[in-house]
Amino acid sequence: MKRLADEFIYKSYEYKLDNGYLHIKYRFEIPGVEIFEPSWKIPYSANRSHEVTVSNDYMDELVFNLGLVELVSYWKSVCAQTVKIECSSLSAEQILWWKKLYFYGLGEFFYQNNIVTTVDDFMHIVPRGEKTTIAKFAFSKLEGSLVPIGGGKDSIVSLNSLLDATADDKIGTITPYIINSRGATLDTVRIAGLEQSTVFASRYLDERLLELNKRGFLNGHTPFSAVVAFSALIAAFLNGRKYIVLSNESSANEPTVVDRNGISVNHQYSKSFEFESEFRYYVKRYLTTTNEYFSLLRPLSEYQIAKTFSKLKNYHAVFRSCNVGSKRNVWCTSCPKCLFVYIILAPFLDVDELVKIFGENLFEKSELKDDLNRLVGVTETKPFECVGSIDEVNTALVQVSSQYSKDSLPYLLRQYSMLQKYQKYKQELDEKLNYYNKFYDEGNAVPPNFKELLLKGIN
Repeated sequence: MKRLADEFIYKSYEYKLDNGYLHIKYRFEIPGVEIFEPSWKIPYSANRSHEVTVSNDYMDELVFNLGLVELVSYWKSVCAQTVKIECSSLSAEQILWWKKLYFYGLGEFFYQNNIVTTVDDFMHIVPRGEKTTIAKFAFSKLEGSLVPIGGGKDSIVSLNSLLDATADDKIGTITPYIINSRGATLDTVRIAGLEQSTVFASRYLDERLLELNKRGFLNGHTPFSAVVAFSALIAAFLNGRKYIVLSNESSANEPTVVDRNGISVNHQYSKSFEFESEFRYYVKRYLTTTNEYFSLLRPLSEYQIAKTFSKLKNYHAVFRSCNVGSKRNVWCTSCPKCLFVYIILAPFLDVDELVKIFGENLFEKSELKDDLNRLVGVTETKPFECVGSIDEVNTALVQVSSQYSKDSLPYLLRQYSMLQKYQKYKQELDEKLNYYNKFYDEGNAVPPNFKELLLKGIN
């Protein structure tokens, strides 16, 4: 394994309440290499002032744990053998929990950097001491839902399902949660009529990490959805919300590739039901029994989410899912994520509607042929993006291909029609459509009252 330093230290964390915001600063150190001081700013509700104090033991635990998930972005630059936690204690069980998150959350990073290691050997965590008592906190006044918004179709479908219920007061107040707002996230809450009630958090990476990357230190994907999870727990407490409602679907469970050691590498690990279940366990065991963290869309496929989203026309001009174009708030139209979203919406929107969203017909772009092959499973590796399952992509492509005559198929669909997969899925189309239009009532943690709302929203 490539190691560019022997030791990484989580030295300290500090926080203060100032003018309606919680300000957090962390200090990480790679001895002899660099010191990092990333920070956060999260607003809190004025009516929470009686419980939101710097002397609150729960707040201390929340801030410390967010630092544990933040540190991996900096640790990966050197892959130090030892991680020293100088500012708090951890139990043996917690150490194993964090090692699993780091290992599988960095699966893509290890794969892309040709790092061969195991969950036992890649890191040794040394806390300040062993935590022997478990302090679980309970709060009686938390209610309503905090809904992380990413600006894509998934969180829009979740938000729309919950909005339909507010008139009946079945789930309480809806509070969108946005980290580092941009055009698509702002437009989403504006159209939903929730801009004024949105919690806008700011996360500041230490730019010294970018300088290390320029100097050749290691870089790669980290489990960002775990950052969302732990920071949302803080935002929920600061703003009096009980439920943390994610928008991760069943397709997020599918591995991106299986590496040379037979280990599943999933770009979406921290969006998977496995992580969701383990996070729920960790919160209830070590933090609080009050909050409920779950993904509303877990009972759905990407296919079904796209079908539902296709009817939400007022969001079509503003949603964005492209990572390449995220800073400019555009679809780059040249990456596998753009192609996937185009494919999954194609059975439900006509060509003119799709071109209006993306700016061009992606099925006519020959340069996307390799991305198409990866999405349909011709290659052993799916794109390292948040995309649907191979099965769903093939099903959508066969369905949309049936809308054309053989002579009028656009370039990518014509290329796809020559594959054996096309014939296979064409024969199974009815069976696949029935499967992807169903409600997956196993393998999810959606509370019954939310499940009822979701069923209503997709029918």
